[in-house]
Amino acid sequence: MPVPVCRFGRAYGCSRFQGEAAFGRDTGSKATFYGFRSHLRACWPGVLTAISLALANVHDLDLVPELVEGASGQVLGDRNYWDPKLTAALAPVGIDLRAPFKKRATDPDPVGSRRLSRVRWRIETVASQLVERYHFKRIWARDAWHLTSRVLRKVLSHTVCVALCLERGFPPLAFAKLLD
Repeated sequence: MPVPVCRFGRAYGCSRFQGEAAFGRDTGSKATFYGFRSHLRACWPGVLTAISLALANVHDLDLVPELVEGASGQVLGDRNYWDPKLTAALAPVGIDLRAPFKKRATDPDPVGSRRLSRVRWRIETVASQLVERYHFKRIWARDAWHLTSRVLRKVLSHTVCVALCLERGFPPLAFAKLLD
């Protein structure tokens, strides 16, 4: 998910994160932005177990070792995480990285890719909640300390809401039912 530092039109004159932020592409809005990109790891009920903020121009594959640190078993990713070399490198550690083939048109196993996409809906739900409910794309911070603090407060709030939903017997990501 992109985390813009300022509006794109003001990026060159912006004094926030000078020399720290970078330009990147937001595939959701099909626009270029200036800032950082957050990478998430969520476990099955919807709890965020790892989050990493990187420059906007850093590729997803570069952050996989940091995100899967301490994990074991199957790890699901989207098409950007498809890399046979990385999958082979993570196998001795006990991590089975599963991702759909890079290009949908030339996918050798389209049925398997569709099956992975259906399982990944939980990850997409968590990411969309962070964007919509917690305004993750609108974190206007002045420096790295404030940015880290605000991101961690949003992640903590999300985790508490998941725990409250489970405590009351609701589905783990049904935050709207907590207000009833």
